[in-house]
Amino acid sequence: MPQSEGSFDFGTGAPPASKSDSSKHAGTGHRERLRERLLKGGAEALADYEVLEYLLFAAIKQGDTKSIAKDLIAQFGSLAGVLNADPAALQRVKGVGRTSAAALKSVATAARRMARSEVSAKPVLGSWQALLDYLAIDMAHLTVERVRVLYLDTKNRLIDDHHVGDGSIDEAAIHPREVIRRAMDVGASALILVHNHPSGNPEPSRADIQITQRIAEAGRLLGVTLHDHVIVGREGHVSLRAKGLI
Repeated sequence: MPQSEGSFDFGTGAPPASKSDSSKHAGTGHRERLRERLLKGGAEALADYEVLEYLLFAAIKQGDTKSIAKDLIAQFGSLAGVLNADPAALQRVKGVGRTSAAALKSVATAARRMARSEVSAKPVLGSWQALLDYLAIDMAHLTVERVRVLYLDTKNRLIDDHHVGDGSIDEAAIHPREVIRRAMDVGASALILVHNHPSGNPEPSRADIQITQRIAEAGRLLGVTLHDHVIVGREGHVSLRAKGLI
């Protein structure tokens, strides 16, 4: 005769596991397997959605995070897209609350600070790839165009990372004289102009080239060198100096 719900299994002397208990144990086992793969194989042992799964464990103590992780990737396109997304946008994905959004943003913040620390203490021109990595983490996934000027000392060390503003890069948004004046104020001998293209394509526009040349000329008059203008996008980066435009 079939056992009724809650009856004992006389072979073991214990009540059978409920469906919810089985799911809970299965979920625990999955989390433990992911943990072991991460610890033994490193980040490359996990797919992008599995990295997100693991990050969500801290905010979602029980239950399936795989479907949430896959939905996040589908919504924002990539792991980097998720980590750089606005918290309010993250919370529009089913299953993501304030705690989960905060957990994801904390990882993005840690990544930025790690990348910045690789740039801050070293001559920028001697650690160019570290600078590009930092700029990609910080700017490639922005949804608005942002302009920054990195001011350098005589040893090409970063002394000021100035956020000029958000918007199209032209003389209405960034004034060559103001850029050079700030260089004088902070004691900089060189600078690197940086901005992003939210479209993803980092190829320079005519306005990008024109403002670069005006800043370079203004700097030459006062002994401040424009080392480069770097444009960052999701598809990569472009150096105007490498293109022969400075």
